[in-house]
Amino acid sequence: MSQLPTIVASANELRAGRRTPMDLVDQCLDLIHRFEPRVRAWVSVDEAGARAAARRLGDELRAGRWRGPLHGIPLGIKDIVDVAGWPTRAGSPLREEHVAQSDATIIARLREAGAILLGKTVTTEFASFDPPPTQNPWDPERTPGGSSSGSAAAVALGMCLGAIGSQTGGSITRPASYCGVAGCKPTLGRVSSTGLVPLSYHLDHPGPIARTVGDLAAILAAIAGYDAADAVSVDLPNDIELAAGQVTTQFEGNGLRLGVLERYFMEVASPSVREAVRHSLDALRAAGATIATAPLPVSFADVHQHHRRIMAVEAAHEHRAIFPSRRVQFGPNIANLLDEGLAASAIDYAASLAHRQRFRREMLTVLNGFDALVTPATADTAPDKRTTGDPKFNSPWSHAGLPTVAFPCALATVYRWPCN
Repeated sequence: MSQLPTIVASANELRAGRRTPMDLVDQCLDLIHRFEPRVRAWVSVDEAGARAAARRLGDELRAGRWRGPLHGIPLGIKDIVDVAGWPTRAGSPLREEHVAQSDATIIARLREAGAILLGKTVTTEFASFDPPPTQNPWDPERTPGGSSSGSAAAVALGMCLGAIGSQTGGSITRPASYCGVAGCKPTLGRVSSTGLVPLSYHLDHPGPIARTVGDLAAILAAIAGYDAADAVSVDLPNDIELAAGQVTTQFEGNGLRLGVLERYFMEVASPSVREAVRHSLDALRAAGATIATAPLPVSFADVHQHHRRIMAVEAAHEHRAIFPSRRVQFGPNIANLLDEGLAASAIDYAASLAHRQRFRREMLTVLNGFDALVTPATADTAPDKRTTGDPKFNSPWSHAGLPTVAFPCALATVYRWPCN
């Protein structure tokens, strides 16, 4: 799968006139037709709409108008994000008749940036934990992760050049890791959640999935920014820098200060994951980075319990109107989460919110003196498809609202699917 095009390379080729948006759409649709019957990454694909957009955006390029790095780039959209005129089913039979009346804020921004919307990618039910129909593109017996299952699988197979996902616990990082692609969970409030089906408003983070970190930056630069309609949106400059006129992925490690969270993360990770991380750290050190061990704060001991409680209570609040009378129409894992939320006390919920603030402050203190902290993306490689995997390495950063970037650095499983 390494020969598939990236956003970075394609953007430069499109602008130079060596490729057209229709070329990219045709290639993506060919791969969708080839792999979708087995992989099931898509809820729906708008072929006619994608081709019409490709023609229009190609005309703009020929007329000398270039909107930026996403101009003419085909993307997948997780099916919790509203696209005007398309259903937003959120993986639930309860939303079979839903049709979005307007675009989510991030969709409006993607359109303005010139992205081509190929269709909706599969999500687990209400972006929670019940396994999806999507297959892992490397091994059909393993999970692709969740809840952004279809987005990660589609990107891995070149069905789209990038995709929108979301994370409340580990729903960008985990599928990106299991499918061998890159994922970014932005800072809470950096990307608007307006027009997304919510799970937990203190924890939901929309963000990009793509093949490379440079590709993530291209998408994030387009979708980040303040949105007055989003209660948690942060009013900060959009300082994601892309070189004017060109997208580059040059890495300059000289002087980069990295802190490795050895305690818990490197202790709990499987031997193969630890080996991959150590190898990557050696490469970063050779490129000029300074690497040291970073501590975890005392509040980390209770982080998983408090994260789960906030998610459960806020999910129960979101579904309170229909869950009691239609419980049998919810999957078992989301139903159990809602039961937990309904049973939680207000005092315990307040304690979890207070812990969230404390943990965030303490982690910002840990970051002092470092440019970034390093952990494995997941504790192990993808487990079997009865689960979406354990988010324990991801949920602390969703709890704190701190940004994360996951990128592939090793292959730890046998490639079994004839995808080439």
